[in-house]
Amino acid sequence: MFKELAPERRYEMKVAAVKSAVLFIGFIIVSTLVLSRSFLYDFDHWIKALRHHTFKGMSSHAILAIDDLGLRSLTATILILYALAVGYRFKTWRPLNLSLLALLLLNGVVGLSKLIFGRAKPRLALDLLHSGGLSYPSGHAANALLSWGLLSYLIFRYSHRYPFTGVNLNWLVGVITTAVCVVSLIRNTHWFSDLLGGVLLGGSILVFLIAVDRAWPSQRQPA
Repeated sequence: MFKELAPERRYEMKVAAVKSAVLFIGFIIVSTLVLSRSFLYDFDHWIKALRHHTFKGMSSHAILAIDDLGLRSLTATILILYALAVGYRFKTWRPLNLSLLALLLLNGVVGLSKLIFGRAKPRLALDLLHSGGLSYPSGHAANALLSWGLLSYLIFRYSHRYPFTGVNLNWLVGVITTAVCVVSLIRNTHWFSDLLGGVLLGGSILVFLIAVDRAWPSQRQPA
């Protein structure tokens, strides 16, 4: 199958696969540091000890709105609707299939990881593992990067028509993911390492999906 790929597409697939593996190794390293209560544990508690400002009124609504950008129900709805629209436009199921696979991996891999570690939320003031908590890795951080990142990738691929390059919104994905992580720290809903682990795991899944997309050529996807 891979022998039939154009050289550029084969290169993109290999690069994406390597990046996915590197990010997943990063997640394993962070997970090991969390389990061993290393320097990352101390950094988590140093951040938690900082003063957390209490937002009220409109500022509180603004903070919650930013936090909702990592909410699965919101991002999944936007992603699926766009996938259906672009799939109808180009007469292909590929955008929807990639979106459904992303949601399946997000819920399966991230959800399973949460159950394995069972880490308590920082608001409980007890950093406990295997306690039935669902703090590590952060689902909000993983979802923000994965869902908005895949949406950005689909927009790029299906607006990439020679001689024009596609619309690149990677900068916006970075801004959204960073904002979601910062708000989580401000609201004291996650440890820093939860967010770091979530970003690494979500990023690994995202780049894996890009590798999958590059591995299967499609005549209906713009070059």
